[in-house]
Amino acid sequence: MRRITISLMTLTLALSLTACGAGLHASTREVKQVTDGVEGSITTNGNSIKLLNILVVQTAGGTGVLVGTVINTLATEDALLGVSINGAIATLTGTNSLPQNAPIYFEGDRANAKATAPALNLPAGSHVQVTMFFAHAGAINVLAIIRDQRDTYAGITA
Repeated sequence: MRRITISLMTLTLALSLTACGAGLHASTREVKQVTDGVEGSITTNGNSIKLLNILVVQTAGGTGVLVGTVINTLATEDALLGVSINGAIATLTGTNSLPQNAPIYFEGDRANAKATAPALNLPAGSHVQVTMFFAHAGAINVLAIIRDQRDTYAGITA
């Protein structure tokens, strides 16, 4: 009888001391995104392209400027062929080649590329579809937020 009691108490303690007791409002269930930018990736058919912190800044003239990072983690080189912001083909300048672990930075101190779309004319806080086209990996779509040209993004120009 004593063994059965000890076994039942052990089982009861094991079940009550697990994470199940945290409930519906556990802090791990309420994880929030800490940046405005969205992320995406192409990991099919032998590709490994990652988009990091992608967002669009609307300038005073209504132009949309892409902000974010694109990286290829595979040894096979790829190339960014084009960018579309809200259905409009963006003007892409700077580097477009993607060798392994050599990112394309849109805006910022390490920027090596720029993508601008004319006549965005949507209010800050709206979301737009950003599509990137790659030579080998194909296309990827993300739904990016539009930020206005202030605070961190005050220096971004078309």
